[in-house]
Amino acid sequence: MSLIAYLDSIAARDPAPRTRWEVLTYPGVWALFWHRIAYRLYGRRLFFLARAVNHYARARTGIDIHPGATIGRNFFIDHGFSVIGETAVIGDDVTIYQNATLGGTNPVNGVAGKRHPTILSGAVIGSGAQVLGPITVGEGARIGANAVVTRDVAAGATMVGIPARSTLVDAAETQRFTPYGTCGQMFDPATQNLEIMRCEIEQLRKRIDELIRERDVEPIERGRARDADRESA
Repeated sequence: MSLIAYLDSIAARDPAPRTRWEVLTYPGVWALFWHRIAYRLYGRRLFFLARAVNHYARARTGIDIHPGATIGRNFFIDHGFSVIGETAVIGDDVTIYQNATLGGTNPVNGVAGKRHPTILSGAVIGSGAQVLGPITVGEGARIGANAVVTRDVAAGATMVGIPARSTLVDAAETQRFTPYGTCGQMFDPATQNLEIMRCEIEQLRKRIDELIRERDVEPIERGRARDADRESA
């Protein structure tokens, strides 16, 4: 991929720059540049040098990307001050806004090996969001500002809240890029609360249906058991 294509991909997601040269001043662009170098050193087991490059990049950009993190094409960190852990895997065309964290599980009780999330292509992580543990954020999913995500996210879903819940957003909204991981209707707090309540009601309805089915099935099963006991007697 050419540098021009990469800069154009950022300009398509950010209306602020008037030229490609402005994009070259973005800390996220430089953080990714230094990470590419650190990642190669890390892959050759030159861990100290990789960490040294990582430390320099963090001091210069305010963005901390572990040298072991795997990052795809057209990755864009807007503004900065984000943290990406060692075993994080990021797909193509992913956008992360400021102060987001792709964090790992607790080293005391966490799972060895894969400790950080996998972010699939086209996902958007809003400012201040915390995506924690070896979970998967599906393609085109959006994590709203300050959301805390600890479970897998379906493709195209929009997550808000602590802990994050999926909102009932029209799938057509996911066909276009939405800044900060939200669509226009999600800026209304009342609408956010309504969508969360609707989601919870749906879950309660499903649980009630399951309980009703269990109640109806149990007498039938008991009757069959009594018949079988009589026949065996």
